[in-house]
Amino acid sequence: MFTGMMPVTRALVLTCGLAYLLQLVTGDSLAIHLALWPVHGDPYYPPFQPWQLVSYAFLHGGFTHLAFNMFALYMFGSEIERLLGTRRYLAYYTVCVIGAALAQLAVAQLSGGEPRPTVGASGGIFGLLLAYGMAFPQRRLILLFPPIPMRAWVFVTLYGLVELVLGVTGTQAGVAHFAHLGGMVAGFLLITYWRARRT
Repeated sequence: MFTGMMPVTRALVLTCGLAYLLQLVTGDSLAIHLALWPVHGDPYYPPFQPWQLVSYAFLHGGFTHLAFNMFALYMFGSEIERLLGTRRYLAYYTVCVIGAALAQLAVAQLSGGEPRPTVGASGGIFGLLLAYGMAFPQRRLILLFPPIPMRAWVFVTLYGLVELVLGVTGTQAGVAHFAHLGGMVAGFLLITYWRARRT
């Protein structure tokens, strides 16, 4: 699996895998400190800490969650890393992760309710999907279920719209749809900024 993977993408996959093993060993203690907690004043829940804006992206809520995210990272990460270069790729991924976290914090603040932690690399991966769709719009991708081929820009656009609908309607409770969208928006803004600097 690691053959042909670029260094930052490989490091991200390995770090997420290691973090998951630590989660299995330590139980909830990692999530207490490293998951993304909303800003709240309830003493019965862990507080928000600045490092959680990044650390949450290395934790996952189960093996299936980890497997899907790492498969997507494997599929799209190295291609974008080759395109951007190692340093810029790491910066891009980090900005998407932080953008996703900020979107999730904003939604949690507006919706109120019981504080719940957010974990997962999905925000960064949705940013990678956006970059892939913008860089290679005509490439064909095939959905897993159902196996329908479509161009990359169509796939990314539809995926974003589905996430927006699911987020607005509150479908699939427990999935951070707006964090996914936040990762895409952050990625789009950074790509737009980089392109503007070249002109």
